[in-house]
Amino acid sequence: MRVFVSGGAGYIGSHTVRRLLSSGHEVTAFDDLSAGHRQAVPENVLVVGRLQDTDQLNQLMAERRIEAVVHFAASVNVGESVADPSAYYANNVGGSLALLDACKQAGIRRFVFSSTCATYGVPSTLPITENEKQSPINPYGNTKLAVERAAVDYANAYGISCCFFRYFNASGASSDASIGEDHRPETHLIPLLLAAAAGQRPPVDIFGTDYPTPDGTCIRDYVHVDDLAAAHELALHRLCDREVKSFNLGTGSGQSVWQVVRACEQVCGKNVPVKVVSRRIGDPPELVADASRIYNDWGWQPEYRDLKRIVETAWNWHQTHPDGYGA
Repeated sequence: MRVFVSGGAGYIGSHTVRRLLSSGHEVTAFDDLSAGHRQAVPENVLVVGRLQDTDQLNQLMAERRIEAVVHFAASVNVGESVADPSAYYANNVGGSLALLDACKQAGIRRFVFSSTCATYGVPSTLPITENEKQSPINPYGNTKLAVERAAVDYANAYGISCCFFRYFNASGASSDASIGEDHRPETHLIPLLLAAAAGQRPPVDIFGTDYPTPDGTCIRDYVHVDDLAAAHELALHRLCDREVKSFNLGTGSGQSVWQVVRACEQVCGKNVPVKVVSRRIGDPPELVADASRIYNDWGWQPEYRDLKRIVETAWNWHQTHPDGYGA
């Protein structure tokens, strides 16, 4: 299949590009490199550009006879979205609408969207099912939900089949440690802890230890990036004509912040310096996926269910790439 991957040089995008290429797909990795890295994808598949450049986008779709789109490109920092919602709506919603319009013009019938559990806000029940009311509590979640709703309207009007993946905490790195996580600045817990253990950064802030959880820290569902990539490839084959599907992607097992700290210490054999600070506004106490719908409907199962295995892949990447992809 000829697949266009927006944000293809980013963290999850690059792992998905690698999986699609290994399965024999013809891939165009499209990225503006504002957060992605050239080194994360083969040079011959990378096209540098912005989704808002509609002329370039439409030309690519036509020239390469694209058959399916996997859409990752987005700004993803929750705190940043609160401080500058204008930029988030312009990039996340504006870019997505430009991409959907390009799909409509080119007659592309498969659209797989990287959504987020942030569209649920603070859940009423745990684990979270796809039937949970979507009530985001920050602009980032609002923009992702806006794209989901727009895509449903495009699906109904123009016959585009859509799949929305609401995944939880993406983690880990490729098994061969050749590609991995490198955000500037880094905001994800596991790479922050590993960098602190390696002496590359100050102690990591633990935001609150007084939550209504067994050890007082927030609980999250950590899902390996390669498992996410596998789900995106699966969607390309399983989506039916004029179909809209929504799936949670997670392991169904929650890990507290303290449990993640201990797992990192066990893997790297070092103490991780941390500092307890006050809660962050808007952090739900617990977010854990009920992913039984995709298990039952499409047979997707995460290969990495053990947190320590996920951390091991992240540590291997960190050891071989202590500066990520470079300055």
